[in-house]
Amino acid sequence: MQNLYLKRVSRGAAICALVVNVFCGQLSAYADSSSPRLAAYYDLYMAICEDRVYEWRDDDMPQQVATGALQVGVGKSMRYLLTHKGELAAWEDDPTQADRIMNDVISFHAGHSGLFVVREDHSLWYFKTSGTWGFGEDIDNEPVLVTADVLAASIGDSANYYVTTRGRLFVKGRAHRGQYGDGKLSSSSEFVHTASDVIQVSSHTGHALILKKNGEVWGTGGNIYGPLSHHGYGDKAVSWGKVFEGASRIASGSSHSVAIRNDGSLWSWGRNLGLEPKLILEKVDAVATSSSSTIALSEGALWQWDRGKKPIRVMACE
Repeated sequence: MQNLYLKRVSRGAAICALVVNVFCGQLSAYADSSSPRLAAYYDLYMAICEDRVYEWRDDDMPQQVATGALQVGVGKSMRYLLTHKGELAAWEDDPTQADRIMNDVISFHAGHSGLFVVREDHSLWYFKTSGTWGFGEDIDNEPVLVTADVLAASIGDSANYYVTTRGRLFVKGRAHRGQYGDGKLSSSSEFVHTASDVIQVSSHTGHALILKKNGEVWGTGGNIYGPLSHHGYGDKAVSWGKVFEGASRIASGSSHSVAIRNDGSLWSWGRNLGLEPKLILEKVDAVATSSSSTIALSEGALWQWDRGKKPIRVMACE
């Protein structure tokens, strides 16, 4: 088994080697993905295939960067990996120079504006990230404790969300596109309770989707291209509205959305797809979305395709 070398974040910056074991079970729900095994954000992707960790950009061939992981994730330019020991690491270009971000982690949720980390006690921590679209990405050394008792979270381009273990959804950030779902367009300096009976939230460029316990998918926010289906199409929805039913997992890109139904079928809607959900692929285990593409794990293989195009089998994952 390959070793993944991580650099401990400290004043001494000591180098340590960690043997990473694979774990492919479901944990909580993930911001840009239905599963800890996939990650996508704009043109950057990561995937766990058996005990191998891959990363790539656009439609390049995936390149192996590590062996084994509990979860993978991506930000604007940062790659993230969670080990079986609960150690969260991050790197930009070279995985052998990864920084250890935090210990005792059970899940994380990355985006352009920051990083949410859920620890073993279900406390939620926020790391602010900085940098411009044309340059690198820096992570603050001092995280902020947000709240306790968290199940899932999502970092959006404009608003951030978290879900408590009781299914209560909270949001903070910009509200100009209706991102709060409370009928208002004014933001808050504190997290606001905005929905209940939620098990997953997925947010992106000015909009958000939530998955409720009964399998219904609801959405709010900007909907110029249709990631919220008919709900507020052409401009924005300022309140939560139902857009899909019978889902077990969801994900949303900048202008299209996806849902895995209980039977394993994958459905998608939005830009280049239309407002009515379309059947895309059967027997899907996991899915993640970027600005224009979707990746999925299905029948032992990794698939990728652009909006409105047919899925392409990229490589075997067995």
